[in-house]
Amino acid sequence: MIARSRLVALALTAALAAGAACQADNRKAGQPGASAGPRGFTLVASGDILPHTSVIDRARFDAGGSGYDFRPMLAGVQSVVSRADLALCHMETVFGEPGEYTGYPTFKSPQEVARGVAATGYDGCSTASDHSLDDGAAGILRTLNALDEARVRHAGTARSEGEARSVTVLRAGRAKVAHLAYAYGVNGFPLPAGQPWAVNLIDKAKILADARAAREGGADVVVVSLHWGTEWQDAPDNAQVALADELTTAADGERPDIDLILGTHAHVPQAYEKVNGTWVVYGMGDQVAGAMYNEQGVQDPRGNQSTLARFSFAPPARPGGRWEVKKAEFIPQLFDIDAGRVINLNRALAKGAELSGVRDRIRDVVLSRGAAEDGLQMGE
Repeated sequence: MIARSRLVALALTAALAAGAACQADNRKAGQPGASAGPRGFTLVASGDILPHTSVIDRARFDAGGSGYDFRPMLAGVQSVVSRADLALCHMETVFGEPGEYTGYPTFKSPQEVARGVAATGYDGCSTASDHSLDDGAAGILRTLNALDEARVRHAGTARSEGEARSVTVLRAGRAKVAHLAYAYGVNGFPLPAGQPWAVNLIDKAKILADARAAREGGADVVVVSLHWGTEWQDAPDNAQVALADELTTAADGERPDIDLILGTHAHVPQAYEKVNGTWVVYGMGDQVAGAMYNEQGVQDPRGNQSTLARFSFAPPARPGGRWEVKKAEFIPQLFDIDAGRVINLNRALAKGAELSGVRDRIRDVVLSRGAAEDGLQMGE
């Protein structure tokens, strides 16, 4: 029997070849900073997309009452997202059958969400979350099919065992970036019968095995998305801190197994921190969500605050070396639940909006574990 890590490596090798063949079709071809060559690349990532009923209603209004249009909702960050060489979102919900859309507590979102993230400039999304099984295997199937149709790559859930064993590989300039994604659980839903591989669940040994297989298959950079942590807690919990330390300690010689960790789930922005030389975003917060109510049942504005993470990678000084993050940034965001729009807070403030208190609160949380000392900056 071939070891699972070897199977993943073989699948990755095939994926790399396929990715190289279709690179000319990349949506960002021709944009500044998107061509191949001996240079680095910029990666942008954002937090949970969580369409409550009010968000779905807003998308229907923006579509003129016929269908759903999520593009205006995300237009405020399009300039940042589309200019990145690689942009990753987090799709927390699954897509429902046409006309059968629901919000909390079991989410079934319109498939038009996929078109919205594609139009905004996202290249891929993590799909492993505690809501991945809100509509069973059928929900995963619809979600991944819709993302495929919109030409948005995905990681974290699967329609087949073969897909579960493969690794999502994206191109960023001349770099091959492997995207892996895992969730802490699925809200008590059983995994579909005969499909234990449908959702990637957090397991340190599995994450490291997958990361090493991706590296063996030719990935230059390995990015891991984790749906983890304690809801409504600004600070990362002990489990997050411990797992981040264990994952960033693992290495093959001087080259770590994982180059970047992106966190979601807590509903509030959490700290960024450089752990063992690797950047960890404990939680980016909710990029899109309706009015959010905390554990006391009180509407909590933090649930509509988030960050965009932006990391600029430089190529290794020698073949086989590490792609190093040369610039780390966060961009504070707010989802205006009345207007149904994502707002880049720095740009809004430049136009005179009274949002400095929200921006400053996000900044203080993001920098609360000393990231400024390691060079993290607030971007625009």
